Amino acid sequence: MSTETTASVSTHILDTSAGRPAAGVAVRLAARTGRSAEWTALGGSATDADGRCKDLPALPEGTTHVRLDFDTEAYLRRTGTGPHVPDQQAEAQQDAPRIRDSGVFFPEVAITFAVTPGEHYHVPLLLNPFGYSVYRGS
Repeated sequence: MSTETTASVSTHILDTSAGRPAAGVAVRLAARTGRSAEWTALGGSATDADGRCKDLPALPEGTTHVRLDFDTEAYLRRTGTGPHVPDQQAEAQQDAPRIRDSGVFFPEVAITFAVTPGEHYHVPLLLNPFGYSVYRGS
């Protein structure tokens, strides 16, 4: 596939609560050829020790929209950076809606963005237990 007729995508994740890259996060890539078109799963990868996915699948010709799905739950549980309810509050929260089922507030992050053929899109995810931010990088 020529980069003149397709866009390309890369990403990385920084755990802002720890101040380091988020390694071992599964990332899935999907694409579609218009707003009303169905999503096509293209495959995925996992972040390396530097928090980067270096082997995301290529986008098919005609792609107009891309979705990156980050499986943040496993990472946040593994690193212990998910939210924790102190013991004295646990009883008070028994009747309240709970986020504790999975142990994390954001078990996954899905980012959808539009692309133009021939351009590269680097979309970093800045992650912490109660928030995240994304931007178009370089």
